[in-house]
Amino acid sequence: MSALKNWKKPLLIYIDIRVIRLLVLGFSSGLPILLIFSTLSLWLKSAGIDRSTITLFSWAGLAYSFKFLWAPVIDKIPIIILSDKFGHRKSWLIISQLMLITLLMIIGFIDPKYNIVLMAFIIVCIGFCSATQDAIVDTYRIESAPPELQSAMSATYIVGYRLGMIAAGAGSLVLASFFGGDEQSYNANAWQKTYIIMALLQTLGVLCTIMSPEPHSKRILLNNHKDRLKLLNVFFISILVFILIYKIFPTIKIEDPLVKGLLSTLKLLTAFIGMFLVFLFSTQVKYVKNYVIISTFWDPIKSFIKKYGSMAILILAIIALYRVADIVMGVIANLFYSDMGYTLKQIATISKFWGLIATIFGGLLGGILASRYNNYSILLLGAVLAATTNILFALLTLLEPRSSYLMVVIIADNISAGIASVAFVAFLSSLININFTTSQYALFTSFMLFIPKIIGGYSGTIVDNIGYFNFFITTSIMGFPVVLLIIAFRNKVYNN
Repeated sequence: MSALKNWKKPLLIYIDIRVIRLLVLGFSSGLPILLIFSTLSLWLKSAGIDRSTITLFSWAGLAYSFKFLWAPVIDKIPIIILSDKFGHRKSWLIISQLMLITLLMIIGFIDPKYNIVLMAFIIVCIGFCSATQDAIVDTYRIESAPPELQSAMSATYIVGYRLGMIAAGAGSLVLASFFGGDEQSYNANAWQKTYIIMALLQTLGVLCTIMSPEPHSKRILLNNHKDRLKLLNVFFISILVFILIYKIFPTIKIEDPLVKGLLSTLKLLTAFIGMFLVFLFSTQVKYVKNYVIISTFWDPIKSFIKKYGSMAILILAIIALYRVADIVMGVIANLFYSDMGYTLKQIATISKFWGLIATIFGGLLGGILASRYNNYSILLLGAVLAATTNILFALLTLLEPRSSYLMVVIIADNISAGIASVAFVAFLSSLININFTTSQYALFTSFMLFIPKIIGGYSGTIVDNIGYFNFFITTSIMGFPVVLLIIAFRNKVYNN
């Protein structure tokens, strides 16, 4: 009976209105992403758009990778009228959501067969607004509840995000088919109606935001109107310079994965230098005051270093390496299933359906465990699970292709990923200075993906050289250094 009481509180945490609220905001965040990627690609293909043009729409994805560039602006600049009426965080969230609804509605009146340039521009804008919404929802979650609720809120956010992706992915395809998108002749109207319905679904996020309270936290905002305007002007110019350098940086065909990774890093650093020079020039000609640039872009970094001192390097190492094992493995997963002899139906049913359920279950379980036990323990558990489940994939290479084997491995992997994700989000949230929530969290999440994405980009080459079995063992080994880092960090925290 006492054991049941011990588990009652962690379970009841999911009926807290602040936790439930994140389910809706998660849905709102997860909805747009597939509408500008996989669903859009099928529409463009049915419209007869060539493959090379379709791939140009990947520009929209840049917003998700580089949202940390404009996150400091969101932290510092209030929105006229709206900020006074709704509050700083809610006003930014409402603006991003209303923009998404408007842009999705506009898509509902465009035919890419005749207006491909206009559609491309709108899709890039949707990517920007969607990435902005993601950043502010993360900020709202962190600022609207105490640390003991963060794990559960992270769990419901992940569940909502997945449901939003289902609605935008499978749901939009069902709608397009219902309206006649499967017909042999191209039917633009079917896709247009689908996007209008998706825009209506996006209103759930706006309603939730309006009915939610503004987080009570003091912020140092940039209130001088002229300073705000000048900062925005310089910021937009710097973003254009960053994107231009990033896109025109020469591509060199080199097979060596290490050299490719170094070139990718050089490409990113060059773009950052270009952005930095724009800011430097603006201060040198006295167009923008020094303190405006420093307080907006440097203070979030300085605050983190000042707060954690020598531990900052250890924390950044944990952030950079925590997702290496599962992200690098995940890049090659679908190709692996196919090469092992599993049918598309088996992959779709087990990976997309049962895998999704397992991820949701793992997220909710992670929230319960983090509420019941110390979050560092669950963070450590997630790291160990992420590394060891890759060994199951290695064992799968030695077995004949049976659905039961694949289901066990995928369910185990997705449950562990759900637990790890919730614990890691709660860990990142605990590091944040409330004055720079958007800036720091966006920077942390971008840093989290940097190394795994670079290595993951060469996973195919690695498999070609060492085979699937050795690849999965290698990715498992990659996951264990972060286990030692978490133990070291936990010991330092408790000793201090």
